[in-house]
Amino acid sequence: MSVTKMKIRPLGDKVLVKRIEAEAMTAGGIVLPDTAKEKPKRGRIIAVGDGKLLDTGERAKPQLRKGEEVLFTSYAGTEVKVSGEEFIIMDESDILAVIE
Repeated sequence: MSVTKMKIRPLGDKVLVKRIEAEAMTAGGIVLPDTAKEKPKRGRIIAVGDGKLLDTGERAKPQLRKGEEVLFTSYAGTEVKVSGEEFIIMDESDILAVIE
């Protein structure tokens, strides 16, 4: 049985995000166990949909691009696991900011 790598292409105004792991140590040098870490609200965009479908039938151009680092809301999107990797599929509107 061969293992194939799946590709995910978000639809509409959805984006595919891979979380960037939280720091394991505080600024003061205290090492945090996995149970004390909160889920990071920061990630990298892996794929972007075609854009939101407007009432006129046209598509609005997405504001985000593949590879950008972003901040998103705490309960954003749906977590999915593909080929052993965890991703989040969320609306473009769940993204709060791009980190430059």
